[in-house]
Formats: sequence, structure tokens, C-alpha cells
Amino acid sequence: MPFGVDEAGKGPALGSMFAAAVSLEDPEYLPEGIADSKRLTPERREELAATLRDDDRIAVGVAEITPARIDHPETDMNSLAVDAHAGAIDDAFTDCDLDPSEDSSIGGLCDACDTDADRFARRVTEACSSETDRRLDLEARHGADEDSPIVGAASVIAKVERDAHVDAIAAEHGDVGSGYPSDPTTREFLETYVDDHGDLPPFARESWSTCADVLAAAEQTGLEQF
Repeated sequence: MPFGVDEAGKGPALGSMFAAAVSLEDPEYLPEGIADSKRLTPERREELAATLRDDDRIAVGVAEITPARIDHPETDMNSLAVDAHAGAIDDAFTDCDLDPSEDSSIGGLCDACDTDADRFARRVTEACSSETDRRLDLEARHGADEDSPIVGAASVIAKVERDAHVDAIAAEHGDVGSGYPSDPTTREFLETYVDDHGDLPPFARESWSTCADVLAAAEQTGLEQF
């Protein structure tokens, strides 16, 4: 049962990172139009994600890495990407009834989140549950989301999960933009929130320089007023 894995939300200053794994017996089961999520409109991504999830022949797994975990001083984004990929793989195979007595391997491909793709694949394999890792024959490749349809399918699921997460934040707090440091709307939201509350929002990645800079600027402004 081949599978593909990808993540979304590794670089934003706001919100969680998500990884998704998609597994299926035959690549022909994938719906038409699958591509790297960045090449698709939000509407098309949502349509494809729904089709993937509604097909009983396709297993989908998702893992979330929260801002609190991202900000933990004893971790790094490469390690968190490893955990996210492994969590998504485990989740995808939860309902697949893997027979522990079988020795057949499960082939998979993930989009490498490390400069050393082989190292990334090895670390993801080791991070999977004991029932899964001994069966994995995992490869990691840079740009896999662009040239592998099954990894492209995983990228679609991950991006839809991330978008829904940002939409839920916006529904409660107003427009936060994409959450990326380069987004003026995100920057404006952070500045306004800190001005109003004196602190960063709970879904901000406090260790990101964008968030730290906004908070430091607000604190400096407050000092200058005395």
C-alpha cells in the first residue's frame, strides 16, 4: 500500500503546522487534477480533499504541530517536521489493519524537509510507531510534492487542514492574513493585537522573529511614554 506525505505551514508566524499522509493500493484511485497544492486554487483544493477523504479505497492521516511545540526551546523545525510526518503516517495506517506477522514492506515517499533527504527519511521511519516503522520502505525527495501525484495529494490535504485552521482563528479574531511573516495583513494584525492586549495572541509562534520584533517594538513604545 504505497503512500505519500507532505506538510503545510512550516514557515508562518501564526498557527500550527500540519502534515498529511495519503495511502492507497492503486495510484489510479487518485482523482483527476491532483497537483502540488500551491498550484491549485483554494476551492479546487477543498474539492480534491473532500474527494480523497470520501473514497474508502484511500486512507488519510493528519498530524498537527501546535505553536507551543514549535516554540519549545529544546526542539527545532526539522525535528518537528519529522514528528509531523511520522504522526501523519501512523494516523493513516491506524485503520488499515496491518498484519504484524507479515514481512512485506510498505513503500512511501515524503517531501524532504531537510537538506539531507536520506537523513530525513531515516528519521521519519524511526519516529513512526513500532508497528509501522519495521514495515516502512520510506524515501524522501526534495520537490516530491511537484512530481509525485500521491505526495501532491498529501500536500492538498495538509494545505486544506492548515487553511481551515487559519479560517477558524480569523472567525474568532478577525482577518489575520495568511499568517506568513511577509504578509502585511498578518503583520498589521499582530501589531494591533499587541497594542490592544499588551501581549502576543495565543496562536502566535513567539520564537519567530516577526512576533518577537512586534512585541519588542510595542514594549519600547510603552517605555517611551513614561
